[in-house]
Amino acid sequence: MGLFSHLARPSRTRSTRAPTRTVLIVEDEPLMAFDNEYALAQAGYRVAGTVDRYDHAVAAMADRGIDLVIADIRLPGDHDGIDVARYAVEREVAVLFSTAACPLRAGQWAVGWLAKPYAPRDLVRAIRVVDTVLAGKAPRHVPDAMTLFPARSDP
Repeated sequence: MGLFSHLARPSRTRSTRAPTRTVLIVEDEPLMAFDNEYALAQAGYRVAGTVDRYDHAVAAMADRGIDLVIADIRLPGDHDGIDVARYAVEREVAVLFSTAACPLRAGQWAVGWLAKPYAPRDLVRAIRVVDTVLAGKAPRHVPDAMTLFPARSDP
């Protein structure tokens, strides 16, 4: 039983879930966004878009088949990355936070978080870990910069 197992969270596991192919990046730091786009493209992922605001993220999720949202917590405007994650989870889209500091309450909306700064290879490895977890398996190696949030068992 994990530290956060008492928190309510939507179910994250689907045994028939296909591996991540299409990613939405929600990041307000232009250099970080560019680095993420480049690393993901080099690893063979399709980047559906890179946005820096909640409303742009919502629009991107409505228009495209997104498998994973990589979201910073701090965003400009009235909504933050946790709001983006709530919206994504309602649409059964997995979330990985990418932020320097992740509040405890964020754990109920994401598979995990990748602590900034991180190497591009750790981002790619983190996506593989997310896929492994969502397939209901235990990952063999989690990047040092990544923290997984314990899943709640749904009744």
